[in-house]
Amino acid sequence: MRVSDLFIYPLKSARGIALPAADIDAFGLPGDRRAMITDAQGHFITQRELPDLARIDVRPESGAFRLRMQGKTDISVPPPQPESRMDVTVWKSTVSAAVADPESNRQLSEWLGREVQLVFFDGHARRMANAEWAGEGTPVSFTDGYQILVTTTGSLKALNADLAAHREGSVGMDRFRPNIVIDIDEAWPEDRWAAIEIAGIRFDLVKPCSRCIMTTQDQLTGSRDVSNPMPAMGRIRMSADRRVPGPLFGWNTTPRGSGRISIGDEVTIIEARPEGWAMKVRARG
Repeated sequence: MRVSDLFIYPLKSARGIALPAADIDAFGLPGDRRAMITDAQGHFITQRELPDLARIDVRPESGAFRLRMQGKTDISVPPPQPESRMDVTVWKSTVSAAVADPESNRQLSEWLGREVQLVFFDGHARRMANAEWAGEGTPVSFTDGYQILVTTTGSLKALNADLAAHREGSVGMDRFRPNIVIDIDEAWPEDRWAAIEIAGIRFDLVKPCSRCIMTTQDQLTGSRDVSNPMPAMGRIRMSADRRVPGPLFGWNTTPRGSGRISIGDEVTIIEARPEGWAMKVRARG
């Protein structure tokens, strides 16, 4: 059982970047979800609302970003100024974020056809994961709620097998926007992992990830006229635990140390969750 892929998503809801190796710190993978697009009032915007965010390619550059979209002129975003700030919301969290320069925001608004702002999670920003699941004092950036998302190849294979059995096509792992992908033949083993170790670092699998409409979108074009994994997840991956309702794929994970991990690193289960996670039983008929 080894790490097969590593990804970061520098701009929340934009395209990811595949990495051969990554540092791990208290926030997860450095550079992950450190920027975000909001409306004029500071409320976060994702592909759920703006599918075209999937068309934005992001490259870190001299402390900020170069943004690219097919058919558009690149936007070279300068490093944000710490004194230019506003409060932004990510789900139930309010974060003091640095705001990009007016020209970058003007160009980005033209790209997306509405007024938006680019904001940064800088050294002055503060946000914590839900202590009920991750424990006290675990910091997060602009992720949906936790530091790292772990998925497995065996689970994707099982999901695609159900899709194929119903002639509904197939989907790639990019639909689920993971940070760490683990190569294993078994389906859904992660439900029984309480903690794993990679390169001497402990990772606690703290909460399963409920999935939404973003999984139905092509992660290069934003199109929803593609194979849809939601019916299969509805058949075989519906949570029976009211604390985390809905279809599940992948686990939210909190690192308990720092270091560096690489593709090919061995993954060891160091603490089990024998009872797994309660799933609804599909009716037969």
